[in-house]
Amino acid sequence: MDLGLKGKRALVLGASQGLGRAIATELAQEGADVALMARREDVLQQVKTELDALSGGGRIMVAQADLADEASVKTAYQAVQGSFGGVDILVLVSGGPPPGGAEAPSSEVWRQQYELLMLAPMALVKMALPGMKANHWGRIITVASSGIVQPIPRLSISNTLRSGFVAWSKTLASDVAADGITANVIVPGRIATDRVAQLDQGNATRSGITVDEVKAQSRAKIPMGRYGEPREFAAMAAFLVSERASYVTGSIVRVDGGLITAI
Repeated sequence: MDLGLKGKRALVLGASQGLGRAIATELAQEGADVALMARREDVLQQVKTELDALSGGGRIMVAQADLADEASVKTAYQAVQGSFGGVDILVLVSGGPPPGGAEAPSSEVWRQQYELLMLAPMALVKMALPGMKANHWGRIITVASSGIVQPIPRLSISNTLRSGFVAWSKTLASDVAADGITANVIVPGRIATDRVAQLDQGNATRSGITVDEVKAQSRAKIPMGRYGEPREFAAMAAFLVSERASYVTGSIVRVDGGLITAI
C-alpha cells in the first residue's frame, strides 16, 4: 500500500533511539525527507548514515537540539526550514521523565518537566503550523504513554503531564482540521526499547527479583504474551501521518498488544 509519503517533509523528535528512531526509519523507507532531532549529534549522525543507506530516496538531515534549550530548538527548526523548505509532518517524541510517586518530585522538577513535556513541543507545533496551513496539509502525532489511559505506578510526572498534552492536542485537532491538518496521539504499551529496559531494571532492583522475572510478569499481563517491537509501533505512526489517514484526527491509537484494560 502506497502511503503517499514520498517527498513529504518530516521532523522527528527523539530520533536518536527507541520509538523516535524507529519512526524516522519507517518514514525514510517510505521515501519521506526526514530531519532527525535529539540532543546527541554524534548518535544522530550514525542514524543519518543508516537512513541514507535505505532505498527510500528521501533526504536525511540532522537537526541537533535540546528541548530544554528554547534557542537551540528554534535554531534547529530554522535549519530544517532552510534545507527542506518546510515541515509537513511533525512527530513529537519526548524522553521519559524521572520516575516517582505522586509525592516524590519537587516543585522544581515539576517545572522542568513541564517545560520539556508541554511547552517545548507546543512551541515546535506553533513553528510548523503556518507552513502546514499554507499548504492545506499537515500531520502532527504525539507519542504518549499508556499512563494517559491507565496511570502507571511510580510514573506520576509522565501520567500527569502527558495527559495534559493530550488534552491540548485534542483541542488543536479541532482548531486546525479545516486547514487539512490532523493531530493524533499514539500510545505504546510494553515496546522493547531502552526506556522500557531501564524501567524493568528499576522494578527488578526495588522488588529484589531478576530482570527476567520482571519481564515474565509483564508478559503475563499482555494478551499477546510478548513485548512489542519498535518497528510495529512505527508502522502505525507512519499510517497516521500518511495520505491514507486524512480523515483521522483527534484520536488516541493504542499499540499495546491488548495490555491496556480500560475501554
